[in-house]
Formats: sequence, structure tokens, C-alpha cells
Amino acid sequence: MSKMAVTNMPSDTLIDSIITERIRKLNQNSGDVEHDLPFLVADTRHIFQQHERWLRCLPNITPFYAVKCNSDVRLLRYLARLGVGFDCASWGEMKLVLDLGVDPSRIIFAHPCKAVSALQMASRRGVPRTTFDNLDELDKIKTHAPNLRLLLRIYADDDTALVTLGNKFGAPLDTTKALLLKAKDLGLIVEGVSFHVGSGASNADTFVSALQDAKRVFQQGNQLGFNMHVLDVGGGFQDSNFEPMALTIQQAIEEQFPPSTQVIAEPGRYYARGFYTAACKVIARRRQIGQDRLTQTDMLYLNDGIYGCFMNAVAENEIYHPILVRQETASNPEREGGEHRYSVWGPTCDGLDCVAKETTMGCEVKIGDWVKFENMGAYTVATSTQFNAFPNRYDTIYVDDQIPLRYDRQVITTTATHMRPEAVL
Repeated sequence: MSKMAVTNMPSDTLIDSIITERIRKLNQNSGDVEHDLPFLVADTRHIFQQHERWLRCLPNITPFYAVKCNSDVRLLRYLARLGVGFDCASWGEMKLVLDLGVDPSRIIFAHPCKAVSALQMASRRGVPRTTFDNLDELDKIKTHAPNLRLLLRIYADDDTALVTLGNKFGAPLDTTKALLLKAKDLGLIVEGVSFHVGSGASNADTFVSALQDAKRVFQQGNQLGFNMHVLDVGGGFQDSNFEPMALTIQQAIEEQFPPSTQVIAEPGRYYARGFYTAACKVIARRRQIGQDRLTQTDMLYLNDGIYGCFMNAVAENEIYHPILVRQETASNPEREGGEHRYSVWGPTCDGLDCVAKETTMGCEVKIGDWVKFENMGAYTVATSTQFNAFPNRYDTIYVDDQIPLRYDRQVITTTATHMRPEAVL
């Protein structure tokens, strides 16, 4: 473990200096396998800034971070200290959060279709709530976890979201009364409604429609004798449109629900996207020398690709923009200046492994260069594989910031810590 003081240094400057220093150390032993592996820089200061932003814009909605987005233990521990709850979707995610000492009351088991073992664990460990959207799930809950309090997940779908969820989960409005009647017949406790418009949403009207539907289901539940008082507005929050989206949601909730309603949400990428910056090495370059040179760009091959941290190039059609990390050394002679166009590829033998079909760099890029990618914290390491036996455990350098005392009595010194992921457990 190594540390360096970073007080009063802007985040971008700090991260660049950490990446440069890391590459300098790797260059001291260029034959080591570590030299050819990507690494990450994680900045918890971004998490604090996002949380402060949440509290300003949505002060009456309690965030339950979606663990599936990025389950980095350091990130989870930091969020726990800030008072954030956790949206867990599996046995493993619940165990991960509970093992950090988080009180089970700060967890929602927000998966409508669960394995029996996961239900039993939630019940046994004191997780208070789960969701459902079908009749068979109610029978399963009655048999294996009747003490869990329930939220009926209703259909909602933003077809412009990066990842839609309505095709898999959510009870249509014409089925909700039958589901509530079934829950009542089984003696289960339904205390509210949940929905999820999709990951990375952009249409605020979808939230408004979902909230109107949720109000109708609240009325159905109250008529059947349930105390409907919990509303889960799910996820879908993005950094780029957060303020206008939050304003619309806040206004719609105030119009549709009484102030006594307990409102929670399940943000994932909102918190995690800016947490990681990835550094990747150019391990190969293919220059076009035949007739293709007139129509095709030169090709760069990195030590990470879509089977690693860049799955979103396929899953969400994300467009990545590599930034060259300049490392001028005696073994790296002068390069051509001016704009150079490249396609960027991952290290596997799969032709689908394309990180960027075309990108423009400010100068020539050579083998042995490193490039960085910003905003690599959401659905990156969490979805990585070991295809072609390339490792998916990323060396990570953590930049820790001080948490104000109003959040946590334990003051964390401002340092940069280099550590393998398993070392934080």
C-alpha cells in the first residue's frame, strides 16, 4: 500500500498525476505482467459531491444505492458512512452489504423474482422489505419469508432509457388489484408501490405517468385495508439531466402523495459513473498500408475491451473517448502531430471487441502509450468477464476524502491509496 497527500488538489489534476506516477513505476519493470494490465483510479470525492447534490435536489427522497451497478467495497463503505441505503438484488449483494456492518433496515431486496435461498436469507438476517409483481412470487414469499413487508412493483418503461426494464418486470395496472387481493388472502403485508422506468432514463414524463399509476395502486391497497405509505421510485437517474429530472419528480410526488409518504429511490449510475477513471495501455497498432489506407482508419488495440470494463459499448451503445496520457521517454521518440483518426479495439480475438469505431486523437498514438477513460464507474467492472483468460480483477488506486462529521464520526484522511480489490475486504 502506498499513500500520497492530495489536499487542495483539483480532482482532474490529482487523477492525472496518480496515473502518470503509476505508469512511471510500471515502466521500471516493463517485462512484468502488471505492465500490460489496465488499472483504475477511484475518487470518493465525486461520491460525496453527488450525495450533496442529491440532498439539495431531492431532500425528501432517501437514496438506496443499486449495488449491482458497482459493488466496490470501498464505494459501499463510503456510501454507508454518508447514510445511504442499499438496493440489493441477490443473496450475494445482501451478504456483501451486511458484512460491512450495515443495519438490515437500510436494505431493500428489490428484485420481483427471487430464489428461495435469497428470500430465506433476507428473512433470517432482518431485511425488512422486498418487491413482487406476480402471483407465484406471493406464494413463495408466504411459504419462505412471510415476515417480509412488500412493495408491489408496477409496470413503467422509458423507451429512451439506456437499458429498459419494462420488458422483464412490472405488473400492468389492470392486474394490480388481483395481486393485492392475493396478498390479502395470504395474510401478507403490502405497504406500498415500487417502479423502475429503466436505467439511464431521459424522459421525465415517464416518471410522472408512473407516479400517477402508483397513486391508483395506493388507493386500491388502502381500500383493501393495507397501510400504503412507502413509495419506491426506482432508478434511472443520470448525472447529465439530474436537476430537471429531480424537479419534475419532486413536483409530481407533492401533487400525488401526502407528505407522510416515505419515498425512496434506487440510484446506481448517478453515484457510481464518475467514481472510476480507467487507464489502458496500447498493446498493438495496425497501420493501414494497402488500398484500405484511403478509406479505413488505423487501429489501436488496448489491454481492456468489451469483455472487460467496456461492455457498455454493446449494452448501451456508449461512445468512448480515449484521452492520451503523454509519457515521453528515451524509448518513445517524437511522434507525428496533428489530428489522427483511429478505431479502438480490445485485446481478445473476438471481432465484436470494439471499444470505439472511430475516435480522433490530437497526435499520433504509439505502442506502449497509455490512454485514460473518464466516467468508468457504472456497469463496468461489475459486468466484466474472463473471456480469452484475460483477468477481470483490476488494480485500483483509491483517492479518499474527508467525510464531514455530520455524516460520520470517523474522519478519513485525504490520501491516495494503491490497493488490489481483494485487499479491502
